[in-house]
Order: sequence, then C-alpha cells, then structure tokens
Amino acid sequence: MNETGRPQEFPMSNPRADRVRDVAKLAGRPARLKRGRFLAEGPQAVREALALHRGRIAAGGPGVVHEVYASEACLDRLPELADLASGTVLRLATDEVLSAMADTVNPQGIVAVCSFVDVSLDSVLDAGPRLIAVMCQVRDPGNAGTVLRAADAAGADAVVLTSSSVDIYNPKAVRSTAGSLFHLPVVLGAEVDELVARCKELGIGVLAADGYGTLNLDKLQDENAARRLGSADVASDYALEAPTAWLFGNEAQGLSDAELALADHRVAVPVYGFAESLNLGTAATVCLYASARSQQGS
Repeated sequence: MNETGRPQEFPMSNPRADRVRDVAKLAGRPARLKRGRFLAEGPQAVREALALHRGRIAAGGPGVVHEVYASEACLDRLPELADLASGTVLRLATDEVLSAMADTVNPQGIVAVCSFVDVSLDSVLDAGPRLIAVMCQVRDPGNAGTVLRAADAAGADAVVLTSSSVDIYNPKAVRSTAGSLFHLPVVLGAEVDELVARCKELGIGVLAADGYGTLNLDKLQDENAARRLGSADVASDYALEAPTAWLFGNEAQGLSDAELALADHRVAVPVYGFAESLNLGTAATVCLYASARSQQGS
C-alpha cells in the first residue's frame, strides 16, 4: 500500500486467471454454499460490507470481507473506499477483469468477497424484537432484496426467509438490498410454523399481508393514532404498536392457506384506485412502515 492507501501493484488484467474464475464462481449457489462466501458488487454494497467488517473487527469478532477488487477509476472517484478497505486484501483490477468477476453486464468498478452474514432464529428472538419481516416462498431475488431494503428503512429488527424462499446471497438479491443486507439480522431457511409458534410464545403478534384480509390497515393506523392522542378506550382488533411479525407471501400466489391460518389476523392494504393489487415490495413497505410508525409513537 502507498501513502494514499492504494495497493502498490499493477492491476490484474487477465480475465481468465484462476483467481478471477474462483471469484466469478460465487455467482452460482453451489460455490457459495461450499465456500460460505458471496459477492457484494458496486460501491454502495461494498461500502456497507466494509463498514460492518470494521465494526466487527473493532468489537473483537471475525470480519466479513475477505478480498476487495477495484478499478483505479473507482478508487479515484471514491477514495474513501480504499480507506475503508485498509487492513483487508485490496487489489487493483482492470474493467475487463471486474466484468469477468461480476454478475452484472456493466460492473460498477468494485466487488468484494464476503462471508455469509445470516444469523440464527434464536439470536433474533432472544433479542426481544418488535418488528420482523417474514418472507414465505418469495422466489424472485429482486423482490427479496427489495423487501429486505424496505425492512431496513422501516427500522425492523430482523428479516426472516423461509426454507422455500430464494437464496438472499444470489447476486441480484444482494444488489437489490442496496447494502441493507449488512445492516440488520437476516435468518435463512426458517420453518414458518416453528417461527410463528415461537413468536406467539413471546407475545409477538403475527399478521398476514393479504389482499382479501378482513382487517383494514388504514383503520388499524387510525385506531393507533387515536390511542396516541389519549383515547384509551378505542376498540381495536389489533394494536399496531405491539411487537409484530408480518408474513409476506409468494409474488404470484401470495400466502398459502396453511400460512394464512397461522396468523393472528389477515390484513389488507386498501386499494383506492383501479389497480388489482400491490406488488410484493410495495405492500411490504406499506405494512412495515405502518407498524414502525405506530411503534415509534407508542
């Protein structure tokens, strides 16, 4: 490294080199599972991965980032990335090499090889969560990443993906989280019936986001607002300010009958226009923010 924090080396330039091929293999699930590592692509994702890495190292724990590969142009444009990568393996690479490593057609000049960051369900529930987003049979990586990003923005305590959901380490899913994958606990491979049972034991309410639900989300929010203004006697089928786990279903079919039956209530987001329904990411965002706003005011 020189005085600017840059690696003192010629950029990697052979897109067919063994190291390049090893990194590129992480775009596939078999290599990710075998090595317990995945790719973070682009400045935002790599920045958040490095921030988590430094935080864990400072706390005496294991790091997250193993290697960072970046173009000179990217480090010229964003010199703080080289500073954040101090203490990790940082190598310069040409755009051709980064294209061979990355899953995207037009890579953004930097990729990082990271360890898996998911945690156990026990660790999440033992921490006393107030808001959890649960994805049941969500198959599209872009949708999964969008829901995780929305949960992060809403201040959720954790995101849970069931055993039949997409691999959150899929490159498209990681990109869709825009760095949020490194911000909050994520549980993978959960069994929804076990999760719901555990939540109910802990007094965490379980709501199913369902377009045909009998409860209206707007009405629940109005009732919460009335209670915050001092109307303690406001009747409500469910108090949004209570600790809550939201169940979100498959993009095409929604939640199954069995999944719906596990919930305490089925809640619909009202549609005032002519759209048939909301897509998964939008519905999840509306529901999570409704709970977050209610809990913030409680």
